Amino acid sequence: MESQRVVQCRDVTVSYTGTTNVLEGINLQVNTGESVAVVGPSGCGKSTLLRVIAGLLPPTSGAIQASQRHLGFVFQEPTLFAWRTALANVALPLEIKGVNEPERSQRALQTLQDVGLGEAANLYPKELSGGMKQRVALARALVEHSQLLLLDEPFAALDALRRERFCYEMWRLARKKNLSLILVTHSITEAVWMSHRVLIMTENPGQIVADIPVSLPDQRDSAILSTNEFTAICTKIRTVLAAGGGYDGY
Repeated sequence: MESQRVVQCRDVTVSYTGTTNVLEGINLQVNTGESVAVVGPSGCGKSTLLRVIAGLLPPTSGAIQASQRHLGFVFQEPTLFAWRTALANVALPLEIKGVNEPERSQRALQTLQDVGLGEAANLYPKELSGGMKQRVALARALVEHSQLLLLDEPFAALDALRRERFCYEMWRLARKKNLSLILVTHSITEAVWMSHRVLIMTENPGQIVADIPVSLPDQRDSAILSTNEFTAICTKIRTVLAAGGGYDGY
């Protein structure tokens, strides 16, 4: 239904030079509560697509409908301010918007609790592990009651164990809050685990060449990684990527 749509891209093209298209003919729809992963070779425009949806980069042509008022962006690096506590980092978007101190502190603390970091509210970034820093960045993206999260390889700097745990926590939180996600990743495993659909992009120019449904239950944990259904979806994605060539993920 129209009311369920949170992102709509219609024939979106982005050109940096005026002659070479970074993205070409992108058509994409994401609905409320839907998680979509995007995979493809480096340089195919995955991160550019997120920035266009976020309103950080205008399209050269085409149309985009997305509510920037209810949108959060989580980058590969947490980009926390070293001189602010976890609580103050999360509260920053509310502070910028002029929300009074008692309300922004309460909302920031509640959001930290949502991501499992309530007890770390008064710690500074240097006192946090890499995974904790990334969860603070996630809380900062959520504190304004975001309905759509754009995730640009947010797990890339984490070790395998923390990466797996973060995937689980992010998926659980998205389902609890009925969030919509668009996740850019080089990991096929993450893409399948964290989505209802996987979009495959090719380069020169960046185009969506496949939309693979992920027919797995919403109740997901690490055990799902060893199921035949999970393996079959990963294999299908690898086959499409191999046919396009140039993929450097895993």
